[in-house]
Amino acid sequence: MAARTKSAKDRPSYRCTECGWTTAKWLGRCPECQAWGTVEEFGGAPAVRTTAAGRVSTAALPIGQVDSRTATARSTGVGELDRVLGGGLVPGAVVLLAGEPGVGKSTLLLDVAAKAASGDHRTLYVTAEESASQVRLRADRIKAINDHLYLAAETDLSAVLGHLDAVKPSLLILDSVQTVASPEIDGAPGGMAQVREVAGALIRASKERGMATLLVGHVTKDGAIAGPRLLEHLVDVVLSFEGDRHARLRLVRGVKNRYGATDEVGCFELHDEGITGLADPSGLFLTRRDVAVPGTCLTVTLEGKRPLVAEVQALTVDSQIPSPRRTTSGLETSRVSMMLAVLEQRGRISALGKRDIYSATVGGVKLTEPAADLAVALALASAASDTPLPKNLVAIGEVGLAGEVRRVTGVQRRLAEAHRLGFTHALVPTDPGRVPAGMKVTEVADMGDALRVLPRRSRQEAPQEDNARR
Repeated sequence: MAARTKSAKDRPSYRCTECGWTTAKWLGRCPECQAWGTVEEFGGAPAVRTTAAGRVSTAALPIGQVDSRTATARSTGVGELDRVLGGGLVPGAVVLLAGEPGVGKSTLLLDVAAKAASGDHRTLYVTAEESASQVRLRADRIKAINDHLYLAAETDLSAVLGHLDAVKPSLLILDSVQTVASPEIDGAPGGMAQVREVAGALIRASKERGMATLLVGHVTKDGAIAGPRLLEHLVDVVLSFEGDRHARLRLVRGVKNRYGATDEVGCFELHDEGITGLADPSGLFLTRRDVAVPGTCLTVTLEGKRPLVAEVQALTVDSQIPSPRRTTSGLETSRVSMMLAVLEQRGRISALGKRDIYSATVGGVKLTEPAADLAVALALASAASDTPLPKNLVAIGEVGLAGEVRRVTGVQRRLAEAHRLGFTHALVPTDPGRVPAGMKVTEVADMGDALRVLPRRSRQEAPQEDNARR
């Protein structure tokens, strides 16, 4: 008599306690989340199910008859954040704000919570990382006290949902999604299964209540958003909060936005009294001087759609070691090395190879786009010859390895911003388009044309000429 084979109901099944991945056999390492020792037996193998057609919740309508008024954004009270969000928070939208520890996420959201709260729109701020008294002290410091702003310190998902039933807010702020856990899901807070369950429950609550939700997310050491990648797909908006903790400038970038553009950037200044939006942040990136200094050049960078005037500084000194130093701050080291090679080979400046070279930006801004190449090259050339560039000069353009100056996007917007701040002379690639009235624009095709703005007689040559005359 043949042995009876086990049915699917009798066969054991295994599940990862971290991410919930299931399999029919035991494995030492989960192939989904790459965690070791988390696959455990939990019962019979799941039966194959088929879904039958059911009743629809709302009838399908022609797209022209769909009411779009429910997706109208409401201002947060913070203009720079509204700029990135596309006008404000849409009812039912879920926003994920991620950034490094200490960059100012909690300070910004507490300010938003106080300014968005009103008699008709309550705000619930749930802190899962700090006590309620700690948040209250921060609110006193940044003047974020509002009678319609409710504060709760909870780490349990069911308790958070209970607060939603009690307060009935129009805006929920959760700090942070990685520190809240559900008792019905196995795994520690911050695990893949827990983050997925917490985010899913809050997203369902937001859609059902028409409540906007702001979630704070952690980042990894590489700067990526921590947790499962599914979290970024579930939410409606993903914002990245950036900034050097040693500088005052903070940037909020839109990574994903279902309600607006993703190329907008909000600028903030973090200080002792809190955080404030900067409608005109260019002043943070400039050094006002009465006398021109060698090794400095100005450029106009685009952060999203916003033009910002930034200053590049360079310094060259005689090296005391066989291998000269190359130090950068706020600039990409590879781009600076390329500009040094172009200046030496195409610009015939041979003094750079045996000198220590330091290059940096002012105000903590990071210049990563190729449009700053020309400014970096001119700053290095000015430092090497110890000759200052003309005052009120900005340089815009990408420099190729052949020494050519290439065109970049948004030249007209960059020139308009430079002209608004009082700059009268600009070096740009050929065919810049419409030029602001009263601004002198010089078109340069290669580095040879660009280096002509430097005076022929450098300070190093001046003493020699004076001695010869004597």
